[in-house]
Amino acid sequence: MDKNNNLIDRLSKCFASAIHDVLREKGYGNCVLPPEIQALEKGQKLFGEIYTISGHIDYSLSRHESLLLWSQVLSKVPSEKVIVCQPNTHSIALMGELSARALMVKGTKGYLMDGHCRDVEEILDAKFPVFCRLSTAADIVERWKYDSLGHPITIGTVTIHSGDYIIADMDGAVIIPKNIAEDVISKTEEVMSTESEMRQAILNGMDPEQAYLKFRKF
Repeated sequence: MDKNNNLIDRLSKCFASAIHDVLREKGYGNCVLPPEIQALEKGQKLFGEIYTISGHIDYSLSRHESLLLWSQVLSKVPSEKVIVCQPNTHSIALMGELSARALMVKGTKGYLMDGHCRDVEEILDAKFPVFCRLSTAADIVERWKYDSLGHPITIGTVTIHSGDYIIADMDGAVIIPKNIAEDVISKTEEVMSTESEMRQAILNGMDPEQAYLKFRKF
């Protein structure tokens, strides 16, 4: 297993809340995406290295033009990444079943967007991790085009670069800058180990105040 895959494997065992706490302590508190962006289904988890895409509404497009441009996105995104999309619209869906299956075949780890999804039941059946705001039947046809692949995007107040890392679970989505990812994950592993000790102490009857004073957590 190479270094990056090892890092992602370790990240998969972490929790978004614990990662956030470590980032906050390191001065990177602006790392959480808007809480409206949630897993398509309870229990889904998203983790890995990010590849970004962005686009915008364009009502001048024909059906062919809009679908051709979208197929180019699906063809060009690299494998083994988590795709993070800023569509700059909340009026249409930027993920559907056929797109999800095309990405799955490429080995894409999952998809998060600051927007909506459709074909929800089919995507859930495919077990492709998707985080989004809501669902809608409206799609991209004659409405949307991409304007950048792999360039920085902003979701909420968080600027995201391709090569950064993401951890997303039922607590929300957290972005880890690539230059500190290994250090953050290592520190999070230590924090989670401390939390496990504290959990057991509480279950064994330790007073909450005493537990805090010993472990400095809550």
